[in-house]
Amino acid sequence: MSTTSSTVDRAFEAALYADSDAALDTGASLLATDPSADAELARRGREFVAMAWRRGWQPADVVRIVRRELDDAHVRLVSRLILDENQQSPNPPPNPRWAAQLDELGAGAAEPGPPPRTDRFSYATAVLELYRLLLRLPALEPLDAPGKPQVRPRGDARMLSRIRGLLAKAEATGFPEEAEALSAKAQELMARHSIDEALLAAKEHDRNTPGACRIGVDPPYETAKAVLLDAVAAANRCQAVWNEALGFSTVVGFESDLDAVELLYTSLLVQATTAMTKAEAAQRAGGRKRTKTFRQSFLAAYAHRTGDRLAAVAEEQRDQAAGAGERERQDLLPVLAARDVAVREQVTRLFPETVTTRVRGVSDAAGWQEGTAAADRAQVRARPPVNP
Repeated sequence: MSTTSSTVDRAFEAALYADSDAALDTGASLLATDPSADAELARRGREFVAMAWRRGWQPADVVRIVRRELDDAHVRLVSRLILDENQQSPNPPPNPRWAAQLDELGAGAAEPGPPPRTDRFSYATAVLELYRLLLRLPALEPLDAPGKPQVRPRGDARMLSRIRGLLAKAEATGFPEEAEALSAKAQELMARHSIDEALLAAKEHDRNTPGACRIGVDPPYETAKAVLLDAVAAANRCQAVWNEALGFSTVVGFESDLDAVELLYTSLLVQATTAMTKAEAAQRAGGRKRTKTFRQSFLAAYAHRTGDRLAAVAEEQRDQAAGAGERERQDLLPVLAARDVAVREQVTRLFPETVTTRVRGVSDAAGWQEGTAAADRAQVRARPPVNP
């Protein structure tokens, strides 16, 4: 065994399999005194990343859990490891979503500015803390369905660009009515696009199967945020399964619908947070102190009311399409029903055992009323066209 490998092995034996700070210091000291061990240390890190892939994790998942559990320095370290592992891997990214996650990491790594200066002991400590976390990642459900791989529908990029533009304007405007109209138009485009894709796939006998993606559900008020994501998923012909312990929901659906869910959920969360901040400021200006219970109740009401609105617009779009009188739309309902069945079967395959949860902390009447009013302002139902 080489001296370099011996140093890394001894450092790992001391630090990775024990939780104490003393053990971590011992391992970091061994690595700090042997600069020749750096290359081997990086190679082992790439192995840990590859092991995470075999356990069902994807690049964005790993970065998310590192950000959740550790610090920015560890996020930079794991991002570099992921990119290096990808460059040295003989296999291409398994799907477009995975490739997009790598591209996003690469863009972040390319941002200008020198890396933070640190001493060898601090660097070795951060590396060992990161590897300790990677080593203990649990196995996740593999998201790639068997059979035909997911492909991005034709024209999707242009549609998504329009939707992003609408939602960005909805988030930026200070006028609730304008935000409502912009969000409504975005949801109409999503629903219309989903129906068109389903009909086209049926016409061409496309055997594409539902895919899945993981979307972070970050603290605080995770339960209310998970409920909002579930509502957005259901309105866009998807299903969401929340993993509270790891801070994400797995959304199952067809590719264009998954993109719609991620875009709309992110935008509505921004709009909800902005509305909640304004409502809380108004409450305080009136002399009523509001705390965590107000914010939790606000977001829970917002999620509940938004779910009702989203369900209504989805049904309206389906009814309009079914009643359009076009010959190719006569079989719309069976086509959509078949897709719903495929999504449910995929959820059952990935998650044979699930449990339901209840929204906790909804005890502030004012928070509930303000959240309901904010959701009404952000409602998504059919409106006259709004040019993005």
